Amino acid sequence: MARSPFGNYGHAILTAGALRTPGKVALTYCGRTNITYDGLNKKVNRVAHALLEAGIRPGQRVASLLNETLNVAEVYLAQMKLGSVVCALNPYWPEDTLAQVVERSECTAFVYDASVERLVAAVRPRLPEVRLWLRVGGPAADTADLDALAAAAAEDEPPLGGHGDDLMALFYTSGTTGLPKAVRHTHASSLASAQIWLDIPHGAGSVMGTGAIIWGIGFPALVGPAFYAGMRLVLEQDWGPANFRTVVPRERVTHVSLIPSFFSALLGLDEHAGADLSSLTAIVLGGEPLLPSLREKIMKRLPGAAIFSYYGQTEAPYTCIGRQDDGSQDITSVGRARTSTAVRVTGPDGERLVDRVGEINLTGPNLMQGYDGLPDLTAQVLRDGWYVGGDLGILDENGFLTVLGRREDAILKGGVWSQPSALEDAALDLDGVAEAGVVGVPAQPEGEDAVEQRVLVAVVPRAGASLDPEDLRARLTARLPAHQTPDLVVVADELPHTQDASGGPGKLLRREIRTRYADRLERP
Repeated sequence: MARSPFGNYGHAILTAGALRTPGKVALTYCGRTNITYDGLNKKVNRVAHALLEAGIRPGQRVASLLNETLNVAEVYLAQMKLGSVVCALNPYWPEDTLAQVVERSECTAFVYDASVERLVAAVRPRLPEVRLWLRVGGPAADTADLDALAAAAAEDEPPLGGHGDDLMALFYTSGTTGLPKAVRHTHASSLASAQIWLDIPHGAGSVMGTGAIIWGIGFPALVGPAFYAGMRLVLEQDWGPANFRTVVPRERVTHVSLIPSFFSALLGLDEHAGADLSSLTAIVLGGEPLLPSLREKIMKRLPGAAIFSYYGQTEAPYTCIGRQDDGSQDITSVGRARTSTAVRVTGPDGERLVDRVGEINLTGPNLMQGYDGLPDLTAQVLRDGWYVGGDLGILDENGFLTVLGRREDAILKGGVWSQPSALEDAALDLDGVAEAGVVGVPAQPEGEDAVEQRVLVAVVPRAGASLDPEDLRARLTARLPAHQTPDLVVVADELPHTQDASGGPGKLLRREIRTRYADRLERP
């Protein structure tokens, strides 16, 4: 029996929308260009035919280094229709990381856009296995001109080369330690991630806003769901706080999915007060803890927006979703497993735990196939159909999950374990503090027995505020239990974050906080 075209991600995400509402605007690019579902689908089809003309085939691994958001949307979807494997590269990686990832991923073709020309020129001599180079943005020597090929190509549907459990893409982990791991996602697992709006209210007039974070796992987490739900997608290059304040009122954006640190940055600047953000009706936050104090600030600034938390990882995106602003759950919880997925917490022997701390397990159709080329690591984290990635949590009897954080982030002081988020929330509640990061530093510099830790708190002041480290330390000591009191408070201009966001901060890098400031602690 022939496989259904709706098992192909590109067809199900985009072509279905073109069949359903061909004249509806699918995409607004940087406030300059509006493209209908029918128009976008035809453009993607031309790109797909162009890739075929250049020699790309189903199953072929194509290194995709694209920084212009419109190029990401068009080229990724074209590849997904063809069934070639999108190796979704991060344009912020250094040269050495990029070259190693492409080589390890066994790519034989490489597509890029003009914005990353210098980076490509630096790594190209190191990649002899890449036999086909394609460029978006005009011609280049020894490189196929994808724009010219697409301009001459047909706009009918290309042959669909991937479906269901066929490998669709390699999405890479953030790589804060070692080389980024390649996470294998299929057409089916990516379509499962696209269904998040089954659990979050939206309507025919909903508008999703996002920026350059859409390369990588951001594509099936942001672009795919928007098109799958028939929304208008507002694509920007810059999605930092300043442009956010401009784009949201201009485009009447209703839905956003961000990390909490974004709102720490946005609300830490007085300029937000003059922006009309009233169109926002759904704010989806995840990727790091949503601290109660920050949640209160968001609710006060955006009283008309529903606030949702989500929990998942590149290996299992958007597995849990919960409402944070209506009293329907404990605010420390990230929510329950969304439609079709499941979550549990297990002990050291794999037994299911309720109301007790254990390792978080995730499963569902959104689950990865495994890590590409790393069978031993895959076996460690995929256990009997569940992903166990090293996060600790508590699951109550009604299925609500509270995420406590990474095992390696937990702080042991005075014989009692704490998670940094509890201390960070206390610091954020102090006047003048815009952002806080907390780490544990071994009390003894060397030795395997140096388990006991000291608490280091790094804070960023709000715009115009002046903070005294010793005063902050005294105020935190007065309100925290002894095992959480800070041994050092540092006031910094900024805290280290990943480079995964477009103009705004990425995830907090606690390792880097420890590296920068640990030597300021006096050893006992």
